[in-house]
Amino acid sequence: MATSSISMRRYAEAVLDLAVEENSLDAWSRDLRTIAAFTGEPDVAGIIASVRVPRAERLRLLESGLSGQVSPLALNLVRLLNERDRAGLAGGIQRAFQEMADERRGVAHATVTTAVALADDERTAIAAKLSSMTGKQVDVTSVVDESIIGGVIARIGDQLIDGSTRTRLVALKRRLQGATR
Repeated sequence: MATSSISMRRYAEAVLDLAVEENSLDAWSRDLRTIAAFTGEPDVAGIIASVRVPRAERLRLLESGLSGQVSPLALNLVRLLNERDRAGLAGGIQRAFQEMADERRGVAHATVTTAVALADDERTAIAAKLSSMTGKQVDVTSVVDESIIGGVIARIGDQLIDGSTRTRLVALKRRLQGATR
């Protein structure tokens, strides 16, 4: 695991502990999204990544862009990240925090691939089925891929549930080829 990845998780864990202690998971989620969006803007990202720009100048940029947009504690996090030349990690910290917060809340995210767009009632039914399978509340993002022909492919984290027609046809083809030998 890369050092920056470890750092992102450590910062995210520290923020999560603070958010849980203060019962402010939603507020921290919003603040971290705001910080990540700001530091991810191409011009801002270039400045905070530059060793030519003095740390004090980077801090002025960060404070002017985020003051009034995030809580004072979140702004303190930005100051700390800047002091340690880690402000560029804000997007990764936000993603790691969100994963940990969702895990704590019992929320899973699924990407569901179908050959045609899902209607709202179908998306709700799939979310309910995946929720019963995982024991978590499942947030479904749907993707259309006509190449699967029909059926559904669901990915929840590193778990893949492939009920596509294409996969079934490929499996049938293999069985038929094995039977003719």
